Amino acid sequence: MTMHKPDTPAPPVPAADSSEAPSAGLLLRLAGVLSAYGTDTAFNRRDTQPHPTRSALIGMFAAAAGRPRHQALDPLDLPGRPRYTDLSFTIRVDQPGTPYTDFHTTGGGRRRYEQLRTSKGDRRPEGKTTHISERHYLTDACFTVAVHGSADLIAHLAHTLEHPQFAPYLGRRACVPDEPLVLTPPLADPLHHLRSHAPLTLPGPPDPQDTRVPVTFWWDTPPSNPTSHRELADDPVDFTPHQRRYTVRPLWSTTEYLPAALYAGADPLPALAAYRHRLEQPCPPPP
Repeated sequence: MTMHKPDTPAPPVPAADSSEAPSAGLLLRLAGVLSAYGTDTAFNRRDTQPHPTRSALIGMFAAAAGRPRHQALDPLDLPGRPRYTDLSFTIRVDQPGTPYTDFHTTGGGRRRYEQLRTSKGDRRPEGKTTHISERHYLTDACFTVAVHGSADLIAHLAHTLEHPQFAPYLGRRACVPDEPLVLTPPLADPLHHLRSHAPLTLPGPPDPQDTRVPVTFWWDTPPSNPTSHRELADDPVDFTPHQRRYTVRPLWSTTEYLPAALYAGADPLPALAAYRHRLEQPCPPPP
């Protein structure tokens, strides 16, 4: 199918003001061939949610800062001693992706002293060396995430994600993110950019007569016009191995009608790069 861009030009993007202190928002783009955002990943079945979870995002931030798992949620050495759990997120579903299930095996054909360990610490018995699991993924999914938090925390986050200690991944280590991961420098109003300026990576081009396209949003905080509400056990309390704990939190979804002119085309990279470049330009001096 031939891909066409709408004739309407994209709205102008306000430049970031380098004269002001770092603002309290950031846009990330989570896209890749595979992604997996599980909330029930123990034993033989590892699921995925249809959108990034709080635990996946907060875990990515802590890893980028080089924090060990048992200290991932500790206060940061910043004014006010914020934590990554203080952040809130608004998720725009550009492409929901296609569910994919992998029939996964580990441990097959190993010698006795190399076989997989059981939960008791000993080795699996002869004839049961192969462990079979079912792992669920999203293929070709794309999400644009507005991260909200204190100005100092957002500035710290922007730096560590651009210079990570441990490579970011989309829920599981095998899920490598596309570039750009960090879509913007710190912003004063990331939600405005999410709705009106950040390029859209849609599954296909909008119809030529459409000026608006429906896009699903997921919210940490209740929006004014929610279309659905659910609860999810993905708010991390402890990332320490063998002590992982999460609490249940509410989230809401809406359908937002965004400008069709935001469609980035079949190859979104040029539009994304141009958007980021415009944001990085300093404001012109006052007359």
